[in-house]
Amino acid sequence: MPITITMPALSPTMTEGTLANWQAKEGDSISSGDVLAEIETDKATMEVEAIDEGTLAKILVAGGTENVAVNTPIAVMLEDGEDASALDGFNAGSAPAAAAETPAAEEAPAAAPAATAPTASATPVATAASDGTRIFASPLARRIAGNAGLDISAIAGTGPRGRIVKADVEQAIASGGAQAAAPAAAAPVATAAPAAITPPADGNYEEIPLTSMRKTIARRLSEAKQTIPHFYLTVECEMDNLMALRKELNGRSDDYKISVNDFIIRASGLALKKLPEANASWGGDKILQYKDFDISVAVAIEGGLITPVIRNADQKGLASISNEMKELAGKAKAGKLMPEEYQGGCFSISNLGMFGIKEFSAVINPPQAAILAIGAGEQRPVVKDGALAVATMMSVTLSCDHRVIDGAMGAELLKYFKGFIQEPLTMML
Repeated sequence: MPITITMPALSPTMTEGTLANWQAKEGDSISSGDVLAEIETDKATMEVEAIDEGTLAKILVAGGTENVAVNTPIAVMLEDGEDASALDGFNAGSAPAAAAETPAAEEAPAAAPAATAPTASATPVATAASDGTRIFASPLARRIAGNAGLDISAIAGTGPRGRIVKADVEQAIASGGAQAAAPAAAAPVATAAPAAITPPADGNYEEIPLTSMRKTIARRLSEAKQTIPHFYLTVECEMDNLMALRKELNGRSDDYKISVNDFIIRASGLALKKLPEANASWGGDKILQYKDFDISVAVAIEGGLITPVIRNADQKGLASISNEMKELAGKAKAGKLMPEEYQGGCFSISNLGMFGIKEFSAVINPPQAAILAIGAGEQRPVVKDGALAVATMMSVTLSCDHRVIDGAMGAELLKYFKGFIQEPLTMML
């Protein structure tokens, strides 16, 4: 039976994308791992690989098509031994779906997109077992297991990358396999009706179509302000010691050039390590406290922004953070970030100091519980030992999710952060 290839969800926030181009042509023989197409998501342009083998029989969505909803049939593939006659009377919307391999999501997903095709066409090849483990299986293996009443997650795969193939299911049937688990009912997804906008009557305006990224930013930040009880805490940090240390370190080698932001990333990771209760997010009926201190850093790119993640920022030196951040920022601006490079951060930093912004309050990026807004470092009059002096000062504002971080906890986190910034040698200990 022909296999329907559907538009995959390449990130937790993706509900639609642009099918940029096809790398395979109708009639091409497809092997596992072959690149089928390039898809532009709300975050980046990504190559999509096949995990099934066969012949690409028919392309349903042409390259360059925008706003293709997740789970929409985009092509049909014939299995080995099938010919074009198998397409007679074939309905792509009611056939088993095969998809390309998609990366695992590392952050709590947003509301699940509604399926655009009935029943099996909305079922991804990489499903999840009851314990959250992802399962890869060929459509034929799934059909045989379903007909036999077997639980596909209980079968060991011997195909490429551990994929479950026909022979694995047949062996499970011969040895007596586990009964299939009852499927869980999908929770309904509530959607808010958009507010009606009346354009100017004189027509003196230009309509600019929304990109996938801008749609996602609008949806997620609206969600954040509507559902997260924000409150804000601001402190002033003296930067003179940090600036002097930065100058000294950068003068020692040409292999790195440490920025103020690199110090801020490390100070954030170390502050969270001192107060791990703040390294958490709201889980509905529980608080999820994370063991790793992964810092998301907002990077402005064409059409919006993205937040690549510095993993284990508390364990990395300044030079390592600097080099990694430069690489991630370059990939972000080129649209080449992989999902594992921008998903799963626990705490965010947004720095507008380079634009001369003195102070601002940032919107929390769900499912995180805090974001640190960094203002410009500038010389200001201060009082030291009862006398007026001049120092380089930086305003930082912490936006907190009050469900997770109370005022005292947020203040303590800023106290640790300020201590590292004002005495940067303590970051080296």
